[in-house]
Amino acid sequence: MSNKFDVVVIGAGPGGYVAAIRAAQLGLKTACVEKWVNKEGKSVLGGTCLNVGCIPSKALLEASHKFHEASHDFDDFGIQAKGISMDVKKMVGRKDKIVNQLTGGIAMLFKANGVTSFEGTGKLLAGKKVEVVGHDGQSQVLEAENVIVASGSVPVEIPPAPLTEGLIVDSTGALDFTETPKRLGVIGGGVIGLELGSVWGRLGSEVTVFEAMDTFLASVDQQIAKEVKKSLTKQGLEIELGARVTATEVKGKEVEVTFADAKGEHKKVFDKLIVCVGRKPYTQGVLADDSGVTLDERGFIFVDDNCRTSVPGVYAIGDAVRGPMLAHKASDEGVAVADLIAGRKAEVNYDAIPSVIYTFPEVAAVGKTEEELKASNVAYKTGVFPFAAAGRAMTNGSTEGMVKILAHAETDRVLGMHIFGQHAGELIHTGVIALEFASSAEDLALMCFAHPTLSEAVHEAALAVDGHAIHMANRKKR
Repeated sequence: MSNKFDVVVIGAGPGGYVAAIRAAQLGLKTACVEKWVNKEGKSVLGGTCLNVGCIPSKALLEASHKFHEASHDFDDFGIQAKGISMDVKKMVGRKDKIVNQLTGGIAMLFKANGVTSFEGTGKLLAGKKVEVVGHDGQSQVLEAENVIVASGSVPVEIPPAPLTEGLIVDSTGALDFTETPKRLGVIGGGVIGLELGSVWGRLGSEVTVFEAMDTFLASVDQQIAKEVKKSLTKQGLEIELGARVTATEVKGKEVEVTFADAKGEHKKVFDKLIVCVGRKPYTQGVLADDSGVTLDERGFIFVDDNCRTSVPGVYAIGDAVRGPMLAHKASDEGVAVADLIAGRKAEVNYDAIPSVIYTFPEVAAVGKTEEELKASNVAYKTGVFPFAAAGRAMTNGSTEGMVKILAHAETDRVLGMHIFGQHAGELIHTGVIALEFASSAEDLALMCFAHPTLSEAVHEAALAVDGHAIHMANRKKR
């Protein structure tokens, strides 16, 4: 087998495997290198997202939500369900089965599209060569016309809370608890912390979330963030803001956490502690010293707007480069780079990348927040519609939250959409399309939305931008 390729991709996460498939579809001889080994010691594709990130966490979120619904909400619907219990091992087993199915699916897609897969660690050398060290220690060098580095990211570790087998874990370890901890501490009140806290909180854990910042979900539109905090607190999550963890001490099968806030120093004891204070680019060992590829001051691979590195023919995508650390952003970049290599036109619209927090209800956003528009001195108008006024939300028994649309005060162009509510992650794509096609709020207002649906709240929010909502009293425009 020849070791010369048109494209070699380092990493088979949602950026790398998508880039490899796309490149192969465009007629380029493509290879993909992946070092991930699963719990059974088998080489697998899919990276963090499929193995220990997006997919497994959603499997646990869905299972725990169904359990919570059956335990607390079924009675309202007239469903009598008594003596419900959760088999945590079975729940985790189902999660593993889904992961295996999807990672195996990528291997089949590689085969169907003619992508050559290499198992082992890939390192970019000088001259667009890629060294692959197999799991058996054997080394080989691939030659490439183009290289795409898609090495992803890893959880950030913090000195006050060193990981301790089974007691202090990162987000990966939190997906494999075999029983529900009675007292659970979560360091980090971001997306991952809130999702994992929700999973175990629904199953009966007393959850405390420590967030060092004074602002809850600082990057989220604050009108939405306030509602989310209220909702999660009502669900039983204790959220400590401005709380900096300064030390942890393992005492037998317990962990004592020391944290400081405006009132001073405090201690709290937990059965398990999850550390999820963010992620950092994984570039260690991926780039040889003479590869020519440069990193920025935060350790991300330096790229231009089209994901080109400082070396012609070498690209980098996903969590290893600037921009939001989101699987779909990585996939989008992967497709765009493959297209560019094949000589096609391509670009990623970074202004229209949605983000979702999979708590219940979900939180989803695309475009600018109200705070960002204020800071940029952009004249804007707002339309808000609560799910409490939507018929379908009532029939679903899920009336929490709202849809918020921000539009330019003069042009009426949609600048941002923010949703807190059931299925927000599905509803947000109306906003993505609106931003992608430079729609006005009036464009959305003039469309016909099916009734009764949750999507009608998007329609009503668009109408509300100009004070024309039908199913609620409109605020008088000044």
